[in-house]
Amino acid sequence: MSRSEAQIALNLKGQANFRDRYLKPALDLELVEMTIPDKPRSSKQKYRLTDKGKWVEQNQAEK
Repeated sequence: MSRSEAQIALNLKGQANFRDRYLKPALDLELVEMTIPDKPRSSKQKYRLTDKGKWVEQNQAEK
């Protein structure tokens, strides 16, 4: 999903806040990855869960 789609899904309004507090840490922890890593500012950039991110999501759902 795109940055804006993820932001809407999490009900967060501020783009800078979302990027700094949620997206960057998730990328750093390798929970999500860019679909176009060579062009991080591309208008077509999307993000997807990694296997690690899927594992965390699955374990959170079990709690």
